[in-house]
Amino acid sequence: MTTAKPTAEEISELLGVRLDHLAWRTSGHGEGMFQVAIIRRDEATWILVRISGKPDVQVYSEHEWECFLDGARRGEFDDLV
Repeated sequence: MTTAKPTAEEISELLGVRLDHLAWRTSGHGEGMFQVAIIRRDEATWILVRISGKPDVQVYSEHEWECFLDGARRGEFDDLV
């Protein structure tokens, strides 16, 4: 794996992690729910995000995820709902 942010496929292949076996935390039940899984390896922490029922998985660094959560707590996304 390079020093750049890996893709979900790179994490799966290079770390031997099966995405479907991760402990996904889900925002609700059924398809279309927001799901988050965290992978910690060595000094790196990666946050994986997907929508249930969809194949795409987005990868965020710990710093990116902390910035997102900080913005959500401060109401930066309230106008989107």
